[in-house]
Amino acid sequence: MFAAYAARIDADDPLAALELGELPEPEARPGWSVVTVKAATLNHHDLWSLRGVGLPAERLPMILGCDAAGVDEQGREVVIHSVIGQSGHGVGPEEPRSILTERYQGTFAQRVAVPTWNLLPKPAELSFAEAACLPTAWLTAYRMLFTNAGVRPGDTVLVQGAGGGVATALIVLGKAAGLRVWVTGRDEAKRARAVELGADAAFESGARLPERVDAVLETVGAATWSHSVKSLRPGGTIVISGATSGPNPPSAELTRIFFLELKVVGSTMGTKEELAGLLALCANSGIRPVIDASYPLAEARTAFTRLAQGDVFGKLVLEP
Repeated sequence: MFAAYAARIDADDPLAALELGELPEPEARPGWSVVTVKAATLNHHDLWSLRGVGLPAERLPMILGCDAAGVDEQGREVVIHSVIGQSGHGVGPEEPRSILTERYQGTFAQRVAVPTWNLLPKPAELSFAEAACLPTAWLTAYRMLFTNAGVRPGDTVLVQGAGGGVATALIVLGKAAGLRVWVTGRDEAKRARAVELGADAAFESGARLPERVDAVLETVGAATWSHSVKSLRPGGTIVISGATSGPNPPSAELTRIFFLELKVVGSTMGTKEELAGLLALCANSGIRPVIDASYPLAEARTAFTRLAQGDVFGKLVLEP
């Protein structure tokens, strides 16, 4: 079957490690299902995998892609929860929790095998492309906001970095939850689109805000960390789920963190139950993921290149 996969590891030039071509079909096994992929979406996790983060060379070749929606062997339209081993289903309780593409082949292929427990019904209200946007970036945003940020309707949150998949999800979900959403970004056009999407205000990266916020939602990392800490009210919370600009900020701002009793909360992906809640929220409220563009799987390199260059607003979809 045709697939986009990591053929090697290249920390300096991850796109050089990406190959497109034929790989073996997924093998059926007890407790697992084979899903015909109708749509899958890119995440920065795929670029990190090509660099070898969480993916050792002995597991290559590895089909990339965490997210997908498709059709199972019984003809049911499904969405894949990409955290394998969350409750031991399909892998045994001794298997460590992992995301697709770390230990098991991913979704950038015509078919993918996952534990049957990891399948959720796709709401009829969502297209395959829309549903495929949800299991990683949008689920990450959902957990950041509704499980870990500790915010209530009327609170103000700051989203660092306009344009990315998690950032756009945070804007849409935050507005649906009755929050005042502020956004930062280096690109003026992306800041304007963030406001069109529902953000109450957009500021240049590092700009002084009109007032301190109740929570900062951080995926950028080193480049924005100091600004995130300085933007919080006393007792406020930073929820961090990624570090696309690097994991080691030049200043950790520890004095400000302990003196103002700030909270720093790590957030990774989400549970199957949270994904079910997100699917229901989108189906019932009319919320839809922001899709930048869709490509045939054969043009995956174009999509990867755009993601690596940061030339994206919303999600990039691949359709086998």
